[in-house]
Amino acid sequence: MLKWKDLLIKVKKIEEKYGDSLREPVLNREIIRLKQNLKEKFGNIVLPEQYIEFLRNINGLDFNGLIIYGIDRTLLDKEIDEEVHGFIETNELWYENDWQRQYLFFGDSNTAWYCYDLKEKVYAELDKPSGTLIQSFKDFDSMLSDAIETHLF
Repeated sequence: MLKWKDLLIKVKKIEEKYGDSLREPVLNREIIRLKQNLKEKFGNIVLPEQYIEFLRNINGLDFNGLIIYGIDRTLLDKEIDEEVHGFIETNELWYENDWQRQYLFFGDSNTAWYCYDLKEKVYAELDKPSGTLIQSFKDFDSMLSDAIETHLF
C-alpha cells in the first residue's frame, strides 16, 4: 500500500474523534471533466496518474492546515455541503502572479505550496509566499506522503 494511503487512515481516525469524516472519492466521469476543463483552461498539461489515484480515494483533503486540492464543485455530479478547494479554481488564483505559472499547484499549507515545476520537471515544496524551494520529490506520491506526514504531528 502507498504510504499516503496509510497516513490517510491515521487522518481518518483523528477526524472521527471530532465527529468529522474524510471526503468521498470522485467518480471516473468527474475525473474526465477535470481533465477536459484543465485542457481548456491551461493547454496541454497532463495530470499525473498518482494524483488521479488520490482523487479516486478522496476528493481533496483539508487537515490541520494542509489543503490538497480536489475536483472543483462545478465539475462534480452532486452537490456537497463542504468547501472543496478546487484544483482548477485554485491554480487560476495562483496564476495571477506570472512567476507562479511555471508550477502546477496540488496543495498548500500556511507555510508551503506543493506543486509540480513544469520547467524543471520535478515535484516541489515551495516556501509560501517567497517561492523558494524547500525540497523536491521524485513523484507526486512522495510529495503527498511528506505533506501529510508533516501535518500529522
